[in-house]
Amino acid sequence: MRHVVCCHCAAVNRVPASKPADTAKCGKCGVRLFEGRPTDISGSNLETQIRRSDVPVLLDVWAPWCGPCRTMAPAYEAAARELEPDFRIVRLNSDSEPAASAKLEIRGIPTMILFSHGHERARVSGAMTAQQILAWVRSNGGAERAR
Repeated sequence: MRHVVCCHCAAVNRVPASKPADTAKCGKCGVRLFEGRPTDISGSNLETQIRRSDVPVLLDVWAPWCGPCRTMAPAYEAAARELEPDFRIVRLNSDSEPAASAKLEIRGIPTMILFSHGHERARVSGAMTAQQILAWVRSNGGAERAR
């Protein structure tokens, strides 16, 4: 069993190792646990993702007015298609979640943070291509999971 937190209702789901995670649905709200694209989440949901999920979490902190953030969005989405369900791919809007951004000590956007087992594993700021994102995840301990 591995624990997967729903991005929509923050329920912690137990997904059997024998069941394909990319087809699993949340036991509480019925939404697919992995959608093959980044999911916008709240600061409180992010906390639950980091603390309770057995799946590493890749976070993109962004803002709608940020040009580099908008430029990187399609690349982040392409990386999500490759990384899910081995990674939880989420986005946090720094404008609508200023307290979470402050707690994460965000100094510039876009910023990506990789979390694993409740701890920050790596962080990088600046826009990247999909291939750069995948290489960064692999170089920061995601090689065993990232294809």
